[in-house]
Amino acid sequence: MLLCVSGVGRGGLGLLAVKRARLLTRTAHSSPQNFEYRPIKKVMVANRGEIAIRVFRACTELGIRTVAVYSEEDRGQMHRQKADEAYLIGKSLPPVAAYLHIPDIIKVAKENGVDAIHPGYGFLSERSDFAQACVDAGVRFIGPSPETVRKMGDKVEARSLAISAGVPVVPGTDAPISSVGEARVFSETYGFPIIFKAAYGGGGRGMRVVKEYEELEENYHRAYSEALTAFGNGALFVEKFIEKPRHIEVQILGDKYGNIIHLYERDCSIQRRHQKVVEIAPAADLDPHLRDRLTSDSVKLAKQVGYENAGTVEFLVDKHGKHYFIEVNSRLQVEHTVTEEVTDVDLVHAQLRVCEGRSLPELGLTQETIRVNGCAIQCRVTTEDPARGFQPDTGRLEVFRSGEGMGIRLDSASAFPGAVISPHYDSLLVKVIASGKDMSTAAAKMHRALSEFRVRGVKTNIPFLQNVLSNHQFLHSTVDTQFIDENQNLFIMKPVQNRAQKLLHYLGHVMVNGPTTPIPVKAKPSSIDPVIPTVPMGEPSLGFRDVLLREGPEGFAKAVRAHPGLLLMDTTFRDAHQSLLATRVRTHDLKKIAPYVSHSFNNLFSLENWGGATFDVAMRFLYECPWKRLQELRTLVPNVPFQMLLRGANAVGYTNYPDNAVFKFCEVAKENGMDIFRVFDSLNYLPNMILGMEAAGRAGGVVEAAISYTGDVSDPMRQKYSLAYYVKLTEELMKAGTHVLCIKDMAGLLKPESSRILISALRDRYPDVPIHVHTHDTAGAGVAAMLACAEAGADVVDVAVDSMAGMTSQPSMGAMVACTKGTKLDTGIALEKVFDYSEYWEVTRGLYAPFDCTATMKSGNADVYENEIPGGQYTNLHFQAHSMGLGNKFKQVKKSYSEANKLLGDLIKVTPSSKIVGDLAQFMVQNNLTREEVEEKADELSFPLSVVEFLQGHIGIPHGGFPEPFRTRVEIERGKTLHIKALAVGDLNKTGQRGVFFELNGQLRSVLVKDNVAMKEMKFHPKALKSVRGQVGAPMPGKVIEVKVEPGQKVEKGQPLCVLSAMKMETVVNSPLTGVVTVIHVNTDTSLEGDDLILEITAEE
Repeated sequence: MLLCVSGVGRGGLGLLAVKRARLLTRTAHSSPQNFEYRPIKKVMVANRGEIAIRVFRACTELGIRTVAVYSEEDRGQMHRQKADEAYLIGKSLPPVAAYLHIPDIIKVAKENGVDAIHPGYGFLSERSDFAQACVDAGVRFIGPSPETVRKMGDKVEARSLAISAGVPVVPGTDAPISSVGEARVFSETYGFPIIFKAAYGGGGRGMRVVKEYEELEENYHRAYSEALTAFGNGALFVEKFIEKPRHIEVQILGDKYGNIIHLYERDCSIQRRHQKVVEIAPAADLDPHLRDRLTSDSVKLAKQVGYENAGTVEFLVDKHGKHYFIEVNSRLQVEHTVTEEVTDVDLVHAQLRVCEGRSLPELGLTQETIRVNGCAIQCRVTTEDPARGFQPDTGRLEVFRSGEGMGIRLDSASAFPGAVISPHYDSLLVKVIASGKDMSTAAAKMHRALSEFRVRGVKTNIPFLQNVLSNHQFLHSTVDTQFIDENQNLFIMKPVQNRAQKLLHYLGHVMVNGPTTPIPVKAKPSSIDPVIPTVPMGEPSLGFRDVLLREGPEGFAKAVRAHPGLLLMDTTFRDAHQSLLATRVRTHDLKKIAPYVSHSFNNLFSLENWGGATFDVAMRFLYECPWKRLQELRTLVPNVPFQMLLRGANAVGYTNYPDNAVFKFCEVAKENGMDIFRVFDSLNYLPNMILGMEAAGRAGGVVEAAISYTGDVSDPMRQKYSLAYYVKLTEELMKAGTHVLCIKDMAGLLKPESSRILISALRDRYPDVPIHVHTHDTAGAGVAAMLACAEAGADVVDVAVDSMAGMTSQPSMGAMVACTKGTKLDTGIALEKVFDYSEYWEVTRGLYAPFDCTATMKSGNADVYENEIPGGQYTNLHFQAHSMGLGNKFKQVKKSYSEANKLLGDLIKVTPSSKIVGDLAQFMVQNNLTREEVEEKADELSFPLSVVEFLQGHIGIPHGGFPEPFRTRVEIERGKTLHIKALAVGDLNKTGQRGVFFELNGQLRSVLVKDNVAMKEMKFHPKALKSVRGQVGAPMPGKVIEVKVEPGQKVEKGQPLCVLSAMKMETVVNSPLTGVVTVIHVNTDTSLEGDDLILEITAEE
């Protein structure tokens, strides 16, 4: 787009720096006055943030020294670091008041040889008394004369001047009003809606639209208070509110010699709460005749007051194309950037030169030389949450990464990692300006730049801005000031993923507060890294998986049965660390040793590495994907079959799932590398087992039906789970089509004699089916029992590598290899390789010291033959007892487990049935109940949900049926790769937090983490509980400026309770219900964080 008056090209102010000594004749362009040219050597900016830095940069380019001022709140802000000198002002004053303290600012200027003061925008920029104070102190004010600032800052006088100049105005009061009564009179004359405006400032502060009579008084007080806080003067005037106008403003520039030019217009119609969000230059689809009238009226008004320096004349344009003057901003505007981009005129350079005494023609700035080239868009990126009504957000910027590239300009100050966003100042974070040949090009560049931003630690409006830039009306039509209100789809924003920072927060929390799991010991992870044994070059030797892939499940089963020696299944990758280390071993440590296992133990029957508790723990505690673990291990171990534990209809969960879910799970598991599915049911309930077997078989896996073993087949006094029971159950499983038969001895109850009896009976009856025996070594007899099983005809037994064996884990791999060496049961495994394998795990185990069962349990115990607690659960119960300070009562816990088992009818105990027995046992210990008392009071007690659901039949029907009359008496009622390096943990701050520092993908990152221990000794304002009706919390961080109720006062729903101020905007907190105020937790000037408790209301009956 090109708007041109003459053929003069770009660069109207590009020669400013080399014209410093050039004095041209001013005869044709100057007034009769003669002004002396006085170079500026040092400039102070009486402001903060990005506008201060913007002026400093311009001064530096022109060789002018710079001075910053800052409040106590702003000690760490960037603007003071960008200046050559910086001085504290407003000591002990509130944050905003410091920048409004004229005596301090003038004092600093005089003491430090400042020639001129630039006011920036906001604060004192439109205060004529400040401009006069500068002049009186002999310091130049970079802006209009004090008299012009007074006239233009007084909205009523500016309106009168506009009328005198023939510029159309909106109906309004002729002078500032002094009471709400005058506002009532105006509204009765002109009707609603009306608008209050601050008489001595702009930027949306002190501006409130009133649409009906009931809102008049509250909005008057809010507008007055905002204006007083922002500008030091609460005076207001009232206008008729024009609905759905376009907000168009014209940039003007004048010198000391009466020369006035305009730099065309900007469209600032996209606003929220009367504050601009997106600005565009030039205005899209603006009628050329209307543009001429707007620019002509602006220049005419400026000339009438003898305007000097930069300023903006603002208009409303109604739907009929009629324009109305609203105000003159006698300062630089936030959005001056878009005008600079399309006219190539540096407005701050021009301000400085004009203040020195240069004329506009001398600077190469005449109306004929000003033209518009292309389009520029500015987006104000703010720390506000659009989803919560643009409420300001405060906090610390943990991450800040900006968008850049061709056509993008960034003006910022507080945008850097570690910056603290204060509730005391404007929420502007960074101004992003995009330039292009036309509107669509500029919008595309802006959208791309915003998508590159990464801001973490505070909410921003970036997703909202992206929606605006994608909006069809914005791109292809005109918008008005109601655009945001009428396009609620702008608030449907794409969620921010924030994956890396969430991970760092988790790691930081662990580093400061320790693991989330209660740990009864203070053991720390070992600092020694495990050494990986040497792995041969090339591919590993063929193994049983190659047989499986070549001959299928049936051929695999035949090969296993025909194998001459004893085969082993290694449980180190799953059940061993589940039993000893609470299943906490990470995929990272499994992957490191996996290639060694593939090369050294290719003749293993299988490697148990998946299913069971690995799913639960991987997702709840390790924050790992169990599927990814399977995929990665499969790649590293291509030759050894993988085996998983499938809980029948429970799959890898704790409740029955729909049939199709179990079938699909097995299908996907097989596709991702699983080979053998060891299918069991915690009650040996055939329907559940058969479902799992069918699912595994249909997926193409090896079906290994597992009978859960309990009792003692060698004891004639224990007949519930007799040899006949197991033989009959085996018969049913063989009919169902299992490839391999497994005896799952989850508590380690098989003794050598019972092993010989059971396995011999099964081998005699089924000579062709492979038999696999799983056990735990809790009593210490595991090796003896497994040798007895092997001698009786078992083909496979379970072991764990030596350093991960024993106690509640599996028998020792080294012991089994050594005991069978040179016999018919020889495993064919080299003992030396077992030693190297064990050494790796011995050191690795040290990394998990806080979870190691040996911290509280020093040995196994033969009392397992009495209590029958499964290995993994034995460890967990022991750990939990010590965590709860009941370590000395673990014997009682074990006894209660045995009693609970009898109450429930002597169950087969394996997940989830073992959990049911455990829950009932803990219930008995906590309530100090005996078995007899539980039976007696069964109809009065509130049993754990798992017990109730078991008795309802949720997990199946136990062998022998449900326990009666206990069951009847219980009331049953249905109810991206990230490279992270931890660097340091910082000191405690006043809010009870510690900074935790990381290196993430080579860049420094930090997070603030609450120190839970330290916070117990610190006092904090209570939070409003959303679950408690009548507790009213702060909707945003801020300061209480008015409490409007008292304890005992009755309030109606919607009645104002208090007023909060944040970022110079005020928010009224209304009552959520009708009731009586019982407690007020705040006073005037109380500083609050989001959701801090303000008061409590008791609801009216």
